[in-house]
Amino acid sequence: MTLFVKLVALGSLVLVTGCMSNAPKRDPGYAAVRPVAVTVPESQDGAIFNAGNNISLFEDYRARRVGDILTVKLEEKTDAEKETETKISKSNRNSITNPTVFGTTPQFSLPGQLPLASTNNNNLAFELGSSSNFSGQGDSDQSNKLTGNISVSVVEVLPNGNLIVRGEKVITINQGNEYLRLAGMISPRDIDADNTISSKRIADAQISYVGDGPTNDANVMGWLGRFFISALMPF
Repeated sequence: MTLFVKLVALGSLVLVTGCMSNAPKRDPGYAAVRPVAVTVPESQDGAIFNAGNNISLFEDYRARRVGDILTVKLEEKTDAEKETETKISKSNRNSITNPTVFGTTPQFSLPGQLPLASTNNNNLAFELGSSSNFSGQGDSDQSNKLTGNISVSVVEVLPNGNLIVRGEKVITINQGNEYLRLAGMISPRDIDADNTISSKRIADAQISYVGDGPTNDANVMGWLGRFFISALMPF
């Protein structure tokens, strides 16, 4: 029994220690790639120009090959506002008179007519009415802003010349980590002379800014609180 208690205590200690680890959790989906090796052509004696050692003197450096680095200027700002109002009103009324068999006038029934009820206290006639009203109103307002810079690498060159880029920046402050991740597709024509591009020019952009650590955990609502505001709560 003593050995079992020690094993449980050791396992709990390992679990707590693992939960308190502050090591950044990198996302492999945003990892940079190494550039593709370029085959150097064989040098030919007597040639004035060597294609393997050429230097571009009048060309700005811009990312264009797999593994090249590109700086993205984050200029994200969104404002959204939505307001809805709904009103529904419905009213129904149905009535059925006292039925008879082989006739239509139970008060003056002729021979052969069989009223199902002939007194005021024994009457099968009934009347049914219902009404319902619904009124709903909703208002939503959201604003987001993200500025800064992040350097990404080219991971693929498409046949039409467009570049697939992705990158991740990790910043550790005190006991928490901040992750800035970006992925998308860009056109070489949108790259500025200083090898930068605005995030507004990225197609199929995926930008995320998240964090972990004690500060982030303090801002997360517990599972019981989330239940009371979820759609599963019947009240």
